[in-house]
Amino acid sequence: MEPASPPLRTVLVTGCSSGIGRATADLLRARGWRVFAAVRRPADQAVLAAAGFEAVLIDLDSTASIHLGFGHVMAASGGRLDALVSNAAYGQPGAVEDLSRDALRRQFESNLFGTVELANLAIPVMRAQGHGRLVFVSSILGVVAMPLRGAYNASKFALEGLVDTLRLEIRGSGLQAVLIEPGAIESRFREHAIEAAEAAIDAERSVHAARYAKLRALNSTPGGRMPGSLPPSAVAEAIHRALDAGSPRRRYVVTTPAKLLSIFKRLLPTAWLDALLANR
Repeated sequence: MEPASPPLRTVLVTGCSSGIGRATADLLRARGWRVFAAVRRPADQAVLAAAGFEAVLIDLDSTASIHLGFGHVMAASGGRLDALVSNAAYGQPGAVEDLSRDALRRQFESNLFGTVELANLAIPVMRAQGHGRLVFVSSILGVVAMPLRGAYNASKFALEGLVDTLRLEIRGSGLQAVLIEPGAIESRFREHAIEAAEAAIDAERSVHAARYAKLRALNSTPGGRMPGSLPPSAVAEAIHRALDAGSPRRRYVVTTPAKLLSIFKRLLPTAWLDALLANR
């Protein structure tokens, strides 16, 4: 009798409707993972299911949705979860003085509170197994701040701090926590950011109106390309390396501009870095 094949490694990936999440789900499935692909809209779930994914609904703005979706994954996997890739997020543009309390709250609900709530469901499962990897997609804007992106900067800075803390707290448990820090990626992320800005910011009446117009023009570049940008597959490859490495790095920085900014953050005086970034 041939020995039974080992079970596929199981991963839950959030934000899989497009961009980094979909590229990651595609790559991990091709590399032999059992992928649970999470989205927040039923229409996107249907698209993923038609593509052969085990698609699950998880809306990070809703505690009920997080618990229900994670419960579906646990029931389908027999309680096994080898990795969680927390990718779902959006960017809320806006100068700090133009951001309402509600706009800030919505940004943190999706990018931080829901992300941590989902991770806190996965951690006990992984502790019981004695192994597990938690990969959080942050941003270079969680390392350096850029103007007109205060809410997003703040949410990613906060995520970086929480994951750094988590990494210390799970030391020796068999679990690892990893941060992915992409720069500009060719995706629908900036398109969604424009929608978020129009919904929450009265740009024409702002003292920053001219800067909003410049940012909108930049974000509307045909094809979604910005200097130094890479396709979502570049981030997916970094995520795969973080999952596959025996001893993963704490941080994986993606795109050359992001790597340079990470170096500048460590080496340059703050005043010099401010001068470099003030008009970005």
